[in-house]
Amino acid sequence: MAREYLKKAEKTAMTDAGDVRETVQNILSDIEAGGDAAAMRYAEKFDKYTGNVILTAEEIDAASAKVSQKLKDDIAFAHDNVRRFAEVQKSTMKDVELEIVPGLIAGQKAIPVRAAGCYVPGGRYSHIASAIMTVTTAKVAGCQHITACSPPRPDVGINPAIVYAANLCGADKILSMGGVQGVAAMTFGLFDLPKADILVGPGNQFVAEAKRILFGRVGIDMIAGPTDSLVLADASADPFMVATDLVSQAEHGYNSPVWLVTDTRALAEKVMELVPGLIDDLPELNRDNAFAAWRDYAEVIVCANREEMADCSDDYAPEHLTVQAEDLPWWLDRLQCYGSLFLGEETTVSFGDKASGTNHVLPTSRSAKYTGGLSVHKYMKIVTWQRSTRDGARPVAEATARISRLEGMEGHARAADARLHKYFPNENFDLSAVD
Repeated sequence: MAREYLKKAEKTAMTDAGDVRETVQNILSDIEAGGDAAAMRYAEKFDKYTGNVILTAEEIDAASAKVSQKLKDDIAFAHDNVRRFAEVQKSTMKDVELEIVPGLIAGQKAIPVRAAGCYVPGGRYSHIASAIMTVTTAKVAGCQHITACSPPRPDVGINPAIVYAANLCGADKILSMGGVQGVAAMTFGLFDLPKADILVGPGNQFVAEAKRILFGRVGIDMIAGPTDSLVLADASADPFMVATDLVSQAEHGYNSPVWLVTDTRALAEKVMELVPGLIDDLPELNRDNAFAAWRDYAEVIVCANREEMADCSDDYAPEHLTVQAEDLPWWLDRLQCYGSLFLGEETTVSFGDKASGTNHVLPTSRSAKYTGGLSVHKYMKIVTWQRSTRDGARPVAEATARISRLEGMEGHARAADARLHKYFPNENFDLSAVD
């Protein structure tokens, strides 16, 4: 049976992604040439902000004092969950060594990058959780310096809860600057910051494009597009819960796709009936975002059975994947392409977005086909090393010399020859590339 679309999107997440490359490239070039002063000009232009850029300890304390104790407790709870999960992730990366041949030992080490730049969105919504997700994982990884960067509001500065969360989670410096100029400041080491070795965190299309352009001279977590979510639901699912989860993710933005894939037409029709009312009940900004996302980008797909549902989901490779269906172990074993998986009605993408412990910085626009989300591993470099005795070097040097000559790389061959002649001066070796 072919997939039946009860609702088909005319747009994709990238349909309205304007060509911002030239604009972003010009800003980056201007800031690289003009340094701190140029970054400040863009901060005044785009953020309408002329206040202090690197927050002082006194400013951090003042911001923290504005955060209620209830919210502080919730931030601490989320931070502890994210930290403990990140620590378990880090424990899976071990330094190892192996004696390849007698006398030749090779190994790997996991080394954290020295400086991380964590971007925390603060435009449409103040993403307190993004500060927790990005700074905490960098801290657990062992980065020597962590900069948290977030756009300030005019005459106000960064949202106090973001400041509190970034400081609690271990940021060494908090940069009150948004957009391309904030990304540039961390990359180029402006305002006496160390140059970032990696940039992480979500952002708008300008932040994403800046990361794309800068990738290579600095590492990045991923190039993120609009957030997307898919729900897999069978006849056992509660239509209200499915509809609620779809709407909860559609509120991210006007171009945030949400998809329902099911093998039960009646469920699909009920969900489509419920969604408009749930959207209407949201606050104005959220309602406008969710309405546009549902109208232009949402899809509802009916498949013949769960295998077709899983195959459809893997094709979409969603950032967030929710399963509200029977036999959850089957789905966990079968599904292959997703950023983060939420199994059963008792969990939801919102949990992962805010407080459950897994990271919410995830691959979008089907990039979950080849990468996972932000984790401790993104801040770690897996490097290799080797050492050898002279006897251990002998068979490797012989093979190296012959392979190198077969490739035409005589200089490589002679580096191996030299060691054989030095270590075994009284022996003759057949080091030619032919029989």
